[in-house]
Amino acid sequence: MASWDVFRELDNLRREIDEAFRGVGFSRPFGPTFLSPTTARRFPMVNFSEDEGSVYVQALLPGVDPKDVDLSVLRNTLTISGERRPFAEVKGIIHRTELGSGKFSRTLELPVDIDPNRITAQCKDGIMTVTMAKAEHAKPKKIEIKLS
Repeated sequence: MASWDVFRELDNLRREIDEAFRGVGFSRPFGPTFLSPTTARRFPMVNFSEDEGSVYVQALLPGVDPKDVDLSVLRNTLTISGERRPFAEVKGIIHRTELGSGKFSRTLELPVDIDPNRITAQCKDGIMTVTMAKAEHAKPKKIEIKLS
């Protein structure tokens, strides 16, 4: 009796989908392929954390002008979108091109409700830090237990 390997089947499906897109001329600006186990990173890469009062997102945006980045919050999602401008045109024979350019968008589902009026963002050394204050009803409340 032959055994069925779901991961092998998914890998075969990924290869077939990648080949289909390659055949019609679609190229991906940052290199990941559909369901690829080794290159499934999305751009921009982020660190995502929270404490008692805030939610924090750090997005890696090297080579992206902060003026070309848009942040939006809708309900419990944060969307980072923008465009990385093309680098200087290379003359001569190109042996490798790994510095992607083009439009990007990344949407993160937030773990709690936030106060949309208390969001700040700053960019330094290619890392954008977004700080979002939690909504008052989403903050943990300490409840005193009375002994009887």
